[in-house]
Amino acid sequence: MSNALPKIADLFNLAGKSALVTGGTGSLGSIAAKALAGAGAKVTLAGSNKEKLDEIVNEIVAGGGVARGVALRPDSEANVQALVDGTIEAQGGLDILFVASGLNKPGGAAQQTLTDFDAVMDANVRQTFLIAKAAAMKMKEIGKGGKIIITSSIRGAVASNNSIAYCTSKAATDMLVKTLATEFGPAGIRVNAIAPALFRSPLTAWIYEDTDRAKMIRTNYLGRLPLGRLGEADDFAGSVIFLAAPASDYVNGHVLYVDGGFTID
Repeated sequence: MSNALPKIADLFNLAGKSALVTGGTGSLGSIAAKALAGAGAKVTLAGSNKEKLDEIVNEIVAGGGVARGVALRPDSEANVQALVDGTIEAQGGLDILFVASGLNKPGGAAQQTLTDFDAVMDANVRQTFLIAKAAAMKMKEIGKGGKIIITSSIRGAVASNNSIAYCTSKAATDMLVKTLATEFGPAGIRVNAIAPALFRSPLTAWIYEDTDRAKMIRTNYLGRLPLGRLGEADDFAGSVIFLAAPASDYVNGHVLYVDGGFTID
């Protein structure tokens, strides 16, 4: 073992890497895409909102990064193959897949319709399986290993009485991650998940409103957090870079809770 100090910058350097981000127009997907580009990766963002895709791509390019947008969702075998093959053709390979696409339709068991339950399971489990499988198979074929990072949630481990479909889908996501990690680990493909709590975004701005429901959430939810605050963009970006970079080369099949301590037993 060398006595030389480790080159920490190298452990988090993604220069020359090719990344594909699904759900690239969402709050967490856009943070991930910007973080990967900021660490040096060439990034393809996938999503259904072309205008929003163009906006985020332009932000990345203006900041000195390399990015392109593709207006596709990973909702069919044809689409996921187009995303994977197109990324490889445009960027010279595929080293990182970040899955941030998904769906939530709140409701308890008594209220949730089968249509809504199926839609959540399709977006969060079936589509995640499709894109992860396509990426892993191509990474295995290329033979250089890779990183697959899937967005899970604290709701995969901690139930909520108004999220029967979402909680179930994220618990399934966690086991999907572990099973994929077992299958593709021998090919040098690490598969991990990030399970965030609530993060500050336009979707969570209502928590700080002066309403009875918002006050209740702040008391019950934030009161449970040892850190006492919502997650911020940099909190999520750091976990993305860690799992995408060489620093995590010996991490596989892990669900990383980025939750301010919410899931402490």
